[in-house]
Amino acid sequence: MKTTDFIATEAEVRDGQVVLHLLDGSTHSFPAHFYPRLASCSPAQLSKVVLRVGGRALRWEALDEDIWIEDAVLGRYPVPLAPTTH
Repeated sequence: MKTTDFIATEAEVRDGQVVLHLLDGSTHSFPAHFYPRLASCSPAQLSKVVLRVGGRALRWEALDEDIWIEDAVLGRYPVPLAPTTH
């Protein structure tokens, strides 16, 4: 599969895992807490995920979060921010 072919046909959230069903028939999942904006969300908030850009991206409108399917499948997760000290 070429990296440009990571296209999701369905996305759902189960037990804190974002589950992607890909066009090639495979399934991929990752913990929602890998993304800072999703880490503290309720199951109800997480369930409001939609596919965008022809299945190439995930979108949580209320959270203003977008995730490229290719990045999630290839494990390119955001680097956590370092804690600030005062």
